[in-house]
Amino acid sequence: MNKFIKYWLPIILWIGVIFTLSSIPDLKTDLKEDFILRKIAHAMEFAILTLLLFRAIKFSGAGFKKAIVYAFILALFYAFSDEFHQLYVFGRQCSIKDVGIDSIGILIALGLCYIKNRKGRFRN
Repeated sequence: MNKFIKYWLPIILWIGVIFTLSSIPDLKTDLKEDFILRKIAHAMEFAILTLLLFRAIKFSGAGFKKAIVYAFILALFYAFSDEFHQLYVFGRQCSIKDVGIDSIGILIALGLCYIKNRKGRFRN
């Protein structure tokens, strides 16, 4: 139970945060840089999700390569499902471009995992 709380509960909570934010009809601000800020937020949301997924998968016994692959697949799946969810939220739209931006965050997070592994922090 402690492993679940330590590794998997943060993922569930973070997915809840992403789902909640995606349920808000209009997240626009009055700032001139609103579009850029929202796209950076997209990438950051999924970078954090990917790091949490990698951590949980890796420390649940998977090897480094499997943890990278599974974290990528699960985060990308959630990026697609998040956009699908937005089809049903008034004022929001489904955009494959947003999945691409989410993917940038996913890849940045996995790149950080790779760098840490090269320094020996994640090696078995």
